[in-house]
Amino acid sequence: MSSTTVTSSPSAIRPGAVLADQLPAAGSRARAFARDAALVAGGAALTGIAAQISVPIPGTPVPVTGQTFAVLLVGAALGARRGFASLALYALLGMAGLPWFAGGGSGAAFASFGYVLAYLAAAPLVGALARRGADRTPLRTAGAMVLGSLAIYAIGVPYLAIALHVGLGKALALGMVPFLIGDAIKVVLAMGLLPAAWKLAARR
Repeated sequence: MSSTTVTSSPSAIRPGAVLADQLPAAGSRARAFARDAALVAGGAALTGIAAQISVPIPGTPVPVTGQTFAVLLVGAALGARRGFASLALYALLGMAGLPWFAGGGSGAAFASFGYVLAYLAAAPLVGALARRGADRTPLRTAGAMVLGSLAIYAIGVPYLAIALHVGLGKALALGMVPFLIGDAIKVVLAMGLLPAAWKLAARR
């Protein structure tokens, strides 16, 4: 009788799961809730920390930050529901006065606030794609990151146009074009980071 050896791979260990699902929460619903609450809070904190990596660009009120990269990673790692909850917590606490928006900002009275609102769409979008395996190979990860970035621009740029009283073309020049190279770098980083995390999870 011949036998077949099955080797595990990050695309097969748990179909329909995200990275956060690999963390243990066995025992009770209370432990699962505590784990999810910690993940949501941790995702918000990571976004707030990444937002402090902020470099102003002359001529535009939108700085280059690590914020969007954190948002997309949080969405992919936590999944749609936890990702949305994490970014909602981030937005609400920042609006309430916690200085963890880009460059230590808070509140909602700034032209780039639309990007903060856009995170509430981008994180669950990437999270939903991750549940379908979009973060388990480099090419699929790239696709998910690009779609998440487009979701951010789809909300952030029109908001910027309204806030600055400029046309959509001008808003694109101010709020998207200067960041495309940085976005490409973030996609490349995610292409290495997320599939590598799945490989580590498969070995456990």
